[in-house]
Amino acid sequence: MDEKRLLAVLAAIDATNARDPNRVAFEGADEAAEVVYGRRMSRVLERLYPAASEHLAIAARGQHIERWTSPRAAYPNTREGYLRWRAELKRFHARRVGALMAQVGYVPEDIARVEALIRKHRLKRDPEAQALEDVVCVVFLEDYLADFAARHDEQKVIDIVRKTWAKMSLHGREAALELNLPDGARRLVEAALAEN
Repeated sequence: MDEKRLLAVLAAIDATNARDPNRVAFEGADEAAEVVYGRRMSRVLERLYPAASEHLAIAARGQHIERWTSPRAAYPNTREGYLRWRAELKRFHARRVGALMAQVGYVPEDIARVEALIRKHRLKRDPEAQALEDVVCVVFLEDYLADFAARHDEQKVIDIVRKTWAKMSLHGREAALELNLPDGARRLVEAALAEN
């Protein structure tokens, strides 16, 4: 692993995401929302998979790069619209991270691997793609579920949590069960699991 090159691409991802106009409070500062998301992804990756590869570290940090440029509201408010939005975002995020990797000297094989991870190619068959999905799910449950639940119908949230749970490996589920969630979020997770 080339630590200098890895740090350069992570810094490039953060610098790109720093242009996010959406701001959130994080560790006592006002930060760009996607910078915060990327840092949370990296921290959870380190916690769940401390021996993660360089490819996985890059994919985790960059999997939402410039997400604000493609809002959900730009697509039809249907299941099909949602699925198209998600598919197009994965391809977009993969290309953007790949371009930043190329700028700091990564070879095409490394770029292709990270792009495949971001697109979640072969999700259940590729251990690293599954690890990335575990991290995504744990970050959602730990950092975003409570706010999401406050804006949506309870049964819809329970259904989303149930679908989230189905995407995780056993290791991801065990990590999720250890989270110190607020009471309301904990109750929603318990309700989702009771429906399984």
